[in-house]
Amino acid sequence: MTENTAGGGQDVVDILAADHRDMLELLGRVEAASDPGERRDLLDTVIAEVMRHSVAEEMHVYPVMEQHLPNGSEEVEHDKEEHQELVELMKKLEAVDAADPAFLELVRTFRGQLSHHADDEESDQFPALRAHIPADTLVELGRKVEHAKKLAPTRPHPHAPHAELFHKTVGPGVGMVDRLLDKLTGRRTG
Repeated sequence: MTENTAGGGQDVVDILAADHRDMLELLGRVEAASDPGERRDLLDTVIAEVMRHSVAEEMHVYPVMEQHLPNGSEEVEHDKEEHQELVELMKKLEAVDAADPAFLELVRTFRGQLSHHADDEESDQFPALRAHIPADTLVELGRKVEHAKKLAPTRPHPHAPHAELFHKTVGPGVGMVDRLLDKLTGRRTG
């Protein structure tokens, strides 16, 4: 990972791009795994990471994009629609047995959608963030994103709004319940 030393830490772009690589690599491991239990464990980890990443973006990155980027509001609306598609797909994946052939087909679809979303962000939005936001602000935004990921939900909630206010007020409680359920059920989340 590249470290931006302005402000003494990684900037938000480096953090989010590393998340993308990690999530896509884990999905590749899901596809390569032959044991259904291993597939499920790896997928549960990916789902938790995607949820943490998405919530952190919606809480901290999207408001900055709307405020500072040309066409920021349109970009954010598009990203939120893609997040909703990913949430709905993750919810379907939770319900499918990892030994069912449909499972791997859904994983491939998930990987394709996540890859498309990551490419959009990395090719257009991340360079725009660096062009319009000072480096020290991007480092501070990275700290906020890392903190938000620690409190975020680990499970998909298709009816939850993709809104900063929801994530800041209700999200930590939802995240706490998710983490409790994960612990009680033995679900691996990274």
